[in-house]
Amino acid sequence: MVKTNAGRRVDQWLFFARLCKSRSLAGRLVEAGKIRINREKTNKPAQLVHEGDVITAMLNRQVRVIEVVALGTRRGPAAEAVTLYNDKTPVTPSAKKSPAITAFTPTRPKGMGRPTKKDRRKMDSLKPHPDF
Repeated sequence: MVKTNAGRRVDQWLFFARLCKSRSLAGRLVEAGKIRINREKTNKPAQLVHEGDVITAMLNRQVRVIEVVALGTRRGPAAEAVTLYNDKTPVTPSAKKSPAITAFTPTRPKGMGRPTKKDRRKMDSLKPHPDF
């Protein structure tokens, strides 16, 4: 792949793609060595990324594999940020919800409104008591 000079700083791109809350946090993430661009570790926030690059990042204790689709011009709304990348993160069994956790989670049908006091007591009776 032939790359032109057109590129975006990796810290700026992570901020535009809403993968980091601020550009300074994105810079710290890069300096900590938690970002790889095309399988090469980088610790420079000024490293350029181009369309087609694959970024491997350790975000929120999860490894994410992201392909850069567009460079972006601003930090726009979330709907716009999602168009900047394709998430190629493989789905792991630990990423799925465990059936044991969902078995004890009380649910209500949509459109039922807020639970009444009687409903809340029923839901509380399903939860394990904190004294036991």
